[in-house]
Amino acid sequence: MIVFDLKCGGGHVFEAWFASSAAFEEQAAAAQVRCPICDDAEVVKAAMAPNIPAKGNTRADAKTALRALAAAQAKALENSQWVGKAFPDRARAMHAGEEAHAPIHGQATLAEAKALVDEGVAVAPLPLPVKPPETLN
Repeated sequence: MIVFDLKCGGGHVFEAWFASSAAFEEQAAAAQVRCPICDDAEVVKAAMAPNIPAKGNTRADAKTALRALAAAQAKALENSQWVGKAFPDRARAMHAGEEAHAPIHGQATLAEAKALVDEGVAVAPLPLPVKPPETLN
């Protein structure tokens, strides 16, 4: 199967699938290919961008990018304290001035995170999961 970008005499551009280029030519010549917008049978192939595969090993590139992201995240968390599930309460207390400000990270449910944002507490999700210190070893 092959997909073509097609254009009718009215200027509408749309996609259609065909078994082959020859199948498109046969169907277009028999006025069987019609514009889905205006029903015009004067349909030709529109200019399309070619589907060129990326060079190199994209899986390796993705792994390299993930490693770099993990390293950047680890660097950012170097001076941050893991507070686990106490994160929402601790962040809220720091925001309210009940506790000294300090870099922390931990766990929060989606609802807890949304509530913190709604309250004006500056929080952000980490791009990669962070393992609690007790699970490392």
